[in-house]
Amino acid sequence: MERLLRDSFLFLSKNRTLTKLAKRYGLRFGASRFVAGETIEQAAAIIKELNQKGLAVTIDYLGEFVKTEREANEMVNQSLEAIRRIGREGLDSQLSLKLTSMGLDISDELVMNHMRRILSVAKENGVFVTIDMEDFSRCQKTIDILKRLREEYDNVGTVIQAYLYRSQKDIEELDSYEPNLRLVKGAYKEAATVAFPDKKDVDDNFRKIIKQHLLNGHYTAVATHDDAIIEYTKQLVQEKGISLNQFEFQMLYGIRPERQLELALEGYKMRVYVPYGMDWYGYFMRRLAERPANVIFVLKGILKK
Repeated sequence: MERLLRDSFLFLSKNRTLTKLAKRYGLRFGASRFVAGETIEQAAAIIKELNQKGLAVTIDYLGEFVKTEREANEMVNQSLEAIRRIGREGLDSQLSLKLTSMGLDISDELVMNHMRRILSVAKENGVFVTIDMEDFSRCQKTIDILKRLREEYDNVGTVIQAYLYRSQKDIEELDSYEPNLRLVKGAYKEAATVAFPDKKDVDDNFRKIIKQHLLNGHYTAVATHDDAIIEYTKQLVQEKGISLNQFEFQMLYGIRPERQLELALEGYKMRVYVPYGMDWYGYFMRRLAERPANVIFVLKGILKK
């Protein structure tokens, strides 16, 4: 049943008609649990609240199905506005973005120009930028672009997904670039030819890539809500004498907030992934797919309205 729900939500996340309807009707139907408003002003207020609790943030202006240069330019402008807001208000926040929102599906030249603009302004404001990993079809292009950008900028990293067979090889190839990587399980529906179909195998590979990247000596963001993975990471860094300054935990806004605070109080760097914007539908569906139990919270939110 859980797999059926997951597949259904992932299928719905790609529906363009529902995406348009979601933009029209705003953050209703429980989405505000996971999305920090539609504007940077609303998101900045959430960041301040989280910072005051001892939590760091990475902010993401949501966007799906960017197909034109005009749409990509708007996404760039929103990212630049967010970076300047972070710098101006002294917020403890990084920026996350998707290359498709920067024009990846339009042209390589366009996305490189956009990323250079963003990274230059981010560097001026002391902001680190993480390139979110998308589905398998865009994985190699994302890694190739990261390599090119790392030759020019030191304030950019990306995401490696544990459910892909290729992940250990990708980390090995990126080692010489001394990358800051966010390690995750993965949230897209992929074929068994490229991704582990069983949860146990994904979890095993997650542990392997956490150990691999940490022992390579590079900064590691362990993005998970899984207590078993969190405890594994804690034990690993203790056994290997790895500094608390070499890694952090990351969780999504609206999911396990009490656990986030616990980790921060224990002395670990805890970063919350905070999305905002009108184009929230695809992100929201993937959160429901990752953890169908979240549907209960959504239904409660609807019934309260």
